[in-house]
Amino acid sequence: MSEKAPWITFRPELKVLDCTVRDGGLVNAHRFDDAFVSAVYHACIDAGIDYMEIGYKNSKRVFPKDKFGPWRHCDEADMRRIVGDHDAEKTGLKLAAMADAGKSDWEQDLVPAADSPLSMIRVAFYAHQVSEAVDMIHHAHELGYETTANLMAVSNITEEEIDKVLEAVSHTPASTMVIVDSFGYLYREQIDRLYHKYTDALAGKGMEIGIHAHNNLQLAFANTIEAIILGCNRVDSTIYGFGRGAGNCHTELLLGFLRNPKFDVRPIVEVIQKYMLPLRKELDWGPSLPYNLTGQLNQHPRPAIEWREGPTPEDFLGFYDKLVAEI
Repeated sequence: MSEKAPWITFRPELKVLDCTVRDGGLVNAHRFDDAFVSAVYHACIDAGIDYMEIGYKNSKRVFPKDKFGPWRHCDEADMRRIVGDHDAEKTGLKLAAMADAGKSDWEQDLVPAADSPLSMIRVAFYAHQVSEAVDMIHHAHELGYETTANLMAVSNITEEEIDKVLEAVSHTPASTMVIVDSFGYLYREQIDRLYHKYTDALAGKGMEIGIHAHNNLQLAFANTIEAIILGCNRVDSTIYGFGRGAGNCHTELLLGFLRNPKFDVRPIVEVIQKYMLPLRKELDWGPSLPYNLTGQLNQHPRPAIEWREGPTPEDFLGFYDKLVAEI
């Protein structure tokens, strides 16, 4: 983990993970056509991005194939259809998938890394699921994958719960512990506190600290910059901020900020022009007042999503009164 450094400092060890397909797929049940996923894949390679999260490795029992697209499950054949015989060393891009505790048949569905285009499994979990998450991390590591621990909704749990999770994760082979601002609630001071809490708890374990920021308060990019300044070397983003609700830190902004000459923003801009702008006419994401309100109140964006899809999406006052009444 890096020491705190001025924002202008170039750090070659800082890696960018683009999760456009995985996080953006939450907007449309991961029903992307192959052309879109292929375009993101090739743009990530051409842009010099380090990791691409191509989707979830989640259960077909929980997410039936007749209701969810292939990127909720990331079957080997579906991935191969897009990436062929992907070679991380030749392309410079490692592929990742996220497996949710409680929603993944991980013992059955994960194949050895040598038989998959995936290099990384990101284990996402809530605090009460940490025991399963630890087992998932060990299992994926034994199969040859790099692993990360993504504790979700960190703004909505107690200090004691965070401490217990960090203690459990410290005994795993996870390469990264990710600060996940699921509700887009955190400010800079809270990012600082969590970063130091994570680094202190994991000192000597060889783990990097990551950041996955949501944009409910339009602070995803700012909080990611703050995490980088503090020493985070694993940062998440999505193209055009594509993600459920208010979306995420923008890949194009992040690459423009970083001082690594290997990054090229132009392929990302091309995807925005050819794919994201048409998608914006069909799908709803990005900062808006309902998402801002759920962020301020430290709530899941689900009520705002439902309100925006309802009969009075611009009745912001009605939505605010409903939220406050339910606190």
